[in-house]
Amino acid sequence: MLNLDFSFYSWELIRTYVLKGFYFSIFLTVVATLGGVFFGTLLALMRLSGRKWLDTPAAAYVNGMRSVPLVMVILGFFLLVPFVIGRPIGAETSAIITFICFESAYFSEIMRAGIQSIPRGQVFAGQAMGMTYTQNMTLVILPQAFRNMLPVLLTQTIILFQDTSLVYAIGAYDLLKGFETAGKNFGRPEEAYLLAAVVYFVICFALSYVVKRIHKKIAIIR
Repeated sequence: MLNLDFSFYSWELIRTYVLKGFYFSIFLTVVATLGGVFFGTLLALMRLSGRKWLDTPAAAYVNGMRSVPLVMVILGFFLLVPFVIGRPIGAETSAIITFICFESAYFSEIMRAGIQSIPRGQVFAGQAMGMTYTQNMTLVILPQAFRNMLPVLLTQTIILFQDTSLVYAIGAYDLLKGFETAGKNFGRPEEAYLLAAVVYFVICFALSYVVKRIHKKIAIIR
């Protein structure tokens, strides 16, 4: 029977071991979201371009990335890139690049669905006003697609935050690693992992509640 004791956890311990990992997890989530949305939107536009030389490589990339577990992509990138370029790039840098590349595939499908959800009449109206394809897409289609897909984009961001715990596989110092280090140093690993689970749950539950509120507001606007 486990004899759990959480009394050794203090603000000083959290500040020393946990906050560093928490900051990196948040930073990784924000950067991967922004990068994933940007490159995911480009991939979505390539797939919807109607040009085979753009659609084929974009589809191959998206389907390929979505078919491989994230932890395998993290390990593969971390091990192969230094071998190719001849020098290590660090666990944190490797994690950032990997997450952007991986999440781009998922955000691409979200944005593609958002663009396709816009009525064709909107496209024809922009063309009738003399807009170019780029103007029509940036001023008419994409803003509406982002608004329609905002709850889904935010939900994917929450999943992304949960997935940041996988960077432990390459030794990056994230939130989970912070709790693990504190638990090992004080000989209380069980309490450390339980507290980590509680923190992840509280953060993700709170964010999910916010997403539901946003979804209701968007539904009212429609």
